Amino acid sequence: MGNKVTTAIFPVAGMGTRFLPATKSVPKEIMTLVDRPLIQYAIDEARAAGITEFIFVTSRGKGALEDYFDLAPTLEQSLADSGKTELLEILRKTNMDSGQIAYIRQHKALGLGHAVWCARRLVGDQPFAVILPDDVIAAEKPCLQQMVEAYEETGGNMVAAMEVPTERTSAYGILDVETAEGNLFPVRGMVEKPKAEDAPSNLAVIGRYILSPTVMRNLDSKSTGAGGEIQLTDAIAADIAKENNVHGFRFEGQRFDCGSKSGFLQATVAFGLDRPELRDDLAAYLKDLVPGLA
Repeated sequence: MGNKVTTAIFPVAGMGTRFLPATKSVPKEIMTLVDRPLIQYAIDEARAAGITEFIFVTSRGKGALEDYFDLAPTLEQSLADSGKTELLEILRKTNMDSGQIAYIRQHKALGLGHAVWCARRLVGDQPFAVILPDDVIAAEKPCLQQMVEAYEETGGNMVAAMEVPTERTSAYGILDVETAEGNLFPVRGMVEKPKAEDAPSNLAVIGRYILSPTVMRNLDSKSTGAGGEIQLTDAIAADIAKENNVHGFRFEGQRFDCGSKSGFLQATVAFGLDRPELRDDLAAYLKDLVPGLA
């Protein structure tokens, strides 16, 4: 049902102030989990889902992010001359072909909805995905790939969802659902960052979306919502009122909020323990550090 999703928007214009002073000179998106930047996890997930066109919504000071996906001929030659073929192959997997990536500037931080709207001319009249690199999801099958497969049956709009503690609803967009059985369920409303007592559920929207062109047109109004920002949640909710075509998708996997220091540290430990060459040393260290750790 619907068109194939081949374009993804990556909103990466944020200043990463929670990670100062590191982000004074290093874009948050190229801070590393083990040995790969956050943005590489997002790109790999998009590729696994069949994405072939990548749109980065950036801002001033993101030059290092753009350089990351470029060729590094001097480094590649050095690795080749040294016979370091494994490292050379790892490096080449980070390269992106000419024309695959486009960069659009968001000149003012007016909200996630505005960041997505900035890419409207490149997206055109087709469905598109949105990936927030801060949300890193460890899963056997990448999260967006799970969603694309479900989207083939539903069309319309789809948002990734997970249950959060009730006291944390004010930090998320929250879904209003009649029933949330199984992995896929219809959404009848969305509320951005409600107080716990006002939240319609504890199902939170996580940073993966598949959206229809009508959502982009809804953003044309530039209506402000929670926090005085242009909220993507509101534009999706407007589509529910018009088309009743939004589904929540409960993904299989573990989500890490790498927009917070605590979440970033948790992800670093989890991804480190998942690496065979690091697991034993890291696990032994953690057991020594925390007596009684299983």
